[in-house]
Amino acid sequence: MNITRISVYQVDLPLKEGSYHWSGGKSVSVFDSTVVRIDTNDGYTGWGEVCPLGPFYLPAFGQGARAGIYEIGPHLIGAPATEIARINRRMDVALKGHPYVKSAIDMACWDILGKAAGMPVCELLGGRFGESVQLYRAISQESPEEMAAKVSGYRDEGYRRFQLKVGCHDVDLDIARIHAVAAELERGDILVADANTGWLKHEALRVCQGVRDVDVYIEQPCATYDECRAVRARWDGPFVLDENIDGLDPLLRGHAEQAMDVVNIKISKFGGLTKARQARDLCVEMGIAMTLEDSWGGDIITAAIAHLSHSTPEELRFTATDFNSYVTVSNATGAPQRENGTMKAPTEPGLGISPRTEVLGEALFEIE
Repeated sequence: MNITRISVYQVDLPLKEGSYHWSGGKSVSVFDSTVVRIDTNDGYTGWGEVCPLGPFYLPAFGQGARAGIYEIGPHLIGAPATEIARINRRMDVALKGHPYVKSAIDMACWDILGKAAGMPVCELLGGRFGESVQLYRAISQESPEEMAAKVSGYRDEGYRRFQLKVGCHDVDLDIARIHAVAAELERGDILVADANTGWLKHEALRVCQGVRDVDVYIEQPCATYDECRAVRARWDGPFVLDENIDGLDPLLRGHAEQAMDVVNIKISKFGGLTKARQARDLCVEMGIAMTLEDSWGGDIITAAIAHLSHSTPEELRFTATDFNSYVTVSNATGAPQRENGTMKAPTEPGLGISPRTEVLGEALFEIE
C-alpha cells in the first residue's frame, strides 16, 4: 500500500464571530488551512489538515506548511502509507524540525490505515473511552462586560468549560475580566484564564494575587517554561501549560518538576497524531490531565481531535475543542458535530470524513 501521489489544497476558514483576539493584541478573522490528500497504489485515499493560528502564535504559518510539504513530499513517494512510524522517520530525516509541516501527512496516513483495517482511528489509537468528549469554549479577548455576556449563550450551546483569553499588560483589566466571567458561572462550570504567554512574570504574579478568591485555572502565563514554573510555585490553584510543551522532553521535565496540573496536547505542535499519541500515552502513565486539540482547523482536524480525545481515558481527559463550530466553511462531511457541549469520534473507518471537493477546489500542487 505505497504512496503514489500527494495533493495539497488551501482553504480559507472565516470565523462565525468575525474575529478572534488573544494576548498581545493578536487577532485572526480568516484562518489559512492546508488540506492534504494521499493516494496509494491499492486505491486507498487518506486526508489530513493543518491550520496554524496565524504566523504569530507558534513557529508555524500556512504558507510554511505548504512549502514544507513540497519539500518532503518527494521523499514519501513509494513509501508504505500504513507503516506510519517509518513515514514519520522519513519526514524527520528529510526535514529537521518544523513538526507542524508533517502533521497533515501523518493524519492522512492514519486515515488510510483505518480504512484499510476497516476501523475508526480512535480504535487504532487505543479504543473508545466513554460515550462522548467534553468540549470547552474559548472566549475571545474583549472588555470584561462583553466577555461575561457571552457565557450564557455558550452555556445554551452546552458548553460548561470556558477558556477566557487574557494576557494583556493591563493587569487590572485582566483581573476584571476573570472576575466578570467568574460571576456568570454556575455550579459545575470550569473557568480557565489563558494568557497565551502574554504576561511578564511580575504581571502574572499580580493577576494571581488579584484572583485568589476565584476558582480558576491559570494557563501559560509567560513566554518561557522557567517563568511559568516560577509563577506556578506562588499560585495555589490549578495550573496549565501549553505553548512550552512541544515534545516529550519538556513534558517529562514538567512532570518531574511538578510544573503543571494539566497540559495541552496540540496535534500539529507535536507533528501529527503519531507523536501526539506518544505524548498522550505518557501523560496517562504519569497521571497528567490533558486538553486534546490543535492550533485551529476545520472538519478534518476536528475529526482527528475527536479520535485522539475519545481514545483517551475519561478521567485524564480535561477537555477538547470543536473547531468546526467556530468557522463558517465546512471542508468535509462526516465530521463530529457538537451536541450539548460534547462530541463523538466518528464510527466509520479511518477519520470518518469525506472532503467537500467543491470547497477544496483544484489542488495547489501534486507530488508524484
